[in-house]
Amino acid sequence: MLEVKNLIVKYGGITAIQGISLSIPRRQIVAMVGANGAGKSTTINAISGMVRKTSGDIVYEGKSLPTRPHEVSRMGIVQVPEGRKIFPTISVEENLILGAYVVKDPLVLKQNLERVYSLFPVLKARRRQGGGTLSGGEQQMLAFGRALMSNPNILLLDEPSLGLAPKLIIEIFQFIEKLKQEGLTILLVEQNATKALSIADYAYVLETGRIVAEGSGKELLANPIIRKAYLGCLDDPE
Repeated sequence: MLEVKNLIVKYGGITAIQGISLSIPRRQIVAMVGANGAGKSTTINAISGMVRKTSGDIVYEGKSLPTRPHEVSRMGIVQVPEGRKIFPTISVEENLILGAYVVKDPLVLKQNLERVYSLFPVLKARRRQGGGTLSGGEQQMLAFGRALMSNPNILLLDEPSLGLAPKLIIEIFQFIEKLKQEGLTILLVEQNATKALSIADYAYVLETGRIVAEGSGKELLANPIIRKAYLGCLDDPE
């Protein structure tokens, strides 16, 4: 469904991504894990058009993706950014409606809004509040909801558990699995590698802009070398 081919991204004289290739099949969760600075967020930002690739190709349904973020979004590929980046001074509902800028039919917009409210009842209860008044977990729900307002085919999730309490992290990963069951394709960038690998159909381990290992989430989670190098010498896999 989505393929990254020999992607290179440079910032000035620094090569952040060094010719990686990966595949995101339809209706699967694909994870990218690795330490800070490994190139995970740069890869996802290159796909969404938030950073410009130096070379390589990103192909969706057999066609090269455009390089502008709004054009990528119109093709059904939507990013939930690291840090949520909701608009704090406007209402929850206004934040959601901004996510539906590619939706032209008022009826579809209304249906999408009701779907988001059914997924996240707390957002409906607080729809008139400013986005900045929500808790961190609620803001993450709002970021998810905003992305879903455009009826995406692929969600690009950049560190969705960042800064959340352990209970909320469990809920966020359960929600990601639910989205997959509903037919969405998901590329998940996540520092909580154990959680990410536990739900991933397939995963890539990045180190300094290169893919150093890949396989099913369960295979990588059970690999003692991967566990020691990237999962902090944890005990037996969950």
